[in-house]
Amino acid sequence: MKIAPSLLSCDFSKMGEEIVRMDKAGADWMHLDVMDGHFVPNITFGAPVIKTVRKYTDKPFDVHLMISDPLKYADDFADAGADIITFHVECDSDIDKTIDKIRSRGVKTGLVIKPNTPASAVFPYLDKIDLVLVMTVEPGFGGQSFMADMLPKVKEIKDECKRRGIEMLVEADGGIGEATIEQAANAGIDVCVAGTAVFKAENAAEAIAKLQSY
Repeated sequence: MKIAPSLLSCDFSKMGEEIVRMDKAGADWMHLDVMDGHFVPNITFGAPVIKTVRKYTDKPFDVHLMISDPLKYADDFADAGADIITFHVECDSDIDKTIDKIRSRGVKTGLVIKPNTPASAVFPYLDKIDLVLVMTVEPGFGGQSFMADMLPKVKEIKDECKRRGIEMLVEADGGIGEATIEQAANAGIDVCVAGTAVFKAENAAEAIAKLQSY
């Protein structure tokens, strides 16, 4: 299991140091949640902040765009150093054009589905993307409870990919920690985003290693 600490749970006043701490603790990716206050009812940070903290690690930057118009801003996040850009299938942008734009920048791309969105919403795009992110909380705020009833979506996506001979990573984000990681692993998830479970842990390296062991 790959673990991507969510910078949403870090101390924003020392984000660079927090990234170094997670890197040294053995994190696989860094997960950066971008919220615009429109697509979700919260505002976090944008491309300029990501660009300034890019230098603190060589680990992949997994940038999750919870914004209404990802097509308009895709270049900004590619320029900022994103290795992976995921955006919501529920957004206002043209999905195909947005995927094509991100891929044209040499950045991996993925689609995200909210809890009320069926897995089938991403099926038309599976042959063009690198991963699917299944939200296991309502997007917008950290620290929410894990929604186990989202896990059947993972099987649906994996089954469809297998049927079509597509290699696909499935990522889960929301409420994942020691109490819920086993359910996520059993569902076939490849990458788990973890926030408070690693940033608030007494020993981040131990917490990450334990989650990775599933």
